Amino acid sequence: MFNIILFGPPGSGKGTQSEKLISRYGLKHLSTGDLLRSEIAGQTPLGMEAKSFMDKGQLVPDEVVIGMISTALEANPGAKGFLFDGFPRTEAQSEALDKLLKLKQTEIGVVLALIVSEEELVKRLLQRGLTSGRSDDNGEEVVRARITEYHKKTSVVADYYARFNKVVHVPGEGSVDEIFNNLCVEIDKRLK
Repeated sequence: MFNIILFGPPGSGKGTQSEKLISRYGLKHLSTGDLLRSEIAGQTPLGMEAKSFMDKGQLVPDEVVIGMISTALEANPGAKGFLFDGFPRTEAQSEALDKLLKLKQTEIGVVLALIVSEEELVKRLLQRGLTSGRSDDNGEEVVRARITEYHKKTSVVADYYARFNKVVHVPGEGSVDEIFNNLCVEIDKRLK
């Protein structure tokens, strides 16, 4: 089983590249947002616990999210691997994920970090805001604040995995296919 964390600031192309990677490598997409929505819709015990926090405007505790990830791993025993999207976001979550994966006799194979200049990100997000209707993509100030927040919060996760030599910085500018090919080269190196 080969597991990947795909990293990148808002507008770096994670969504586009995730779809291509999942298709190419037969990975299961693990988005914590999707997991939360699914567990809540299914009214599972974890889903109801998560909902009670969300209804109060609080963050869902790490233990609950890890529980959902554990359930997703168990529900897909034949998966070739998982692509983690939106998780982990803190060092504590990284440690908890590693502990869970070790219990399942697997690990994170690589952390792919898409590198895109701030000016390019701003341009992409403002462009996306014109067509997507997403309120968080409207206005340069909001967009720049999101990028700053991303760098503040997620740099600790990259630092954590860098200790284990698992972080690869991949240029996130160029054509979709060029970026995809660069990601594949890094994955293929580790699959051999």
